[in-house]
Amino acid sequence: MPIYEYSCSACDHAFEYLARTFSDRPEKCPACGAKKLNKRLSTFAPAVAAPKQCGGCANAPVCPSARTGGCGCGCTAS
Repeated sequence: MPIYEYSCSACDHAFEYLARTFSDRPEKCPACGAKKLNKRLSTFAPAVAAPKQCGGCANAPVCPSARTGGCGCGCTAS
């Protein structure tokens, strides 16, 4: 089921809507109740592989980059 983005013409509130069918649309703005809605152009978020985590070497416990997800010690953590 696709998620579409809409904005309200009356209050400019932006929101997402989970469409159950291709022709399914929200009936009104969830913020103010107005019925004049505009479908917004949105982009998709591609899935990317997570970076390798620090922990595969002897330096992992003291590596300053271990807290941010990347190992700065040059190891090849697997």
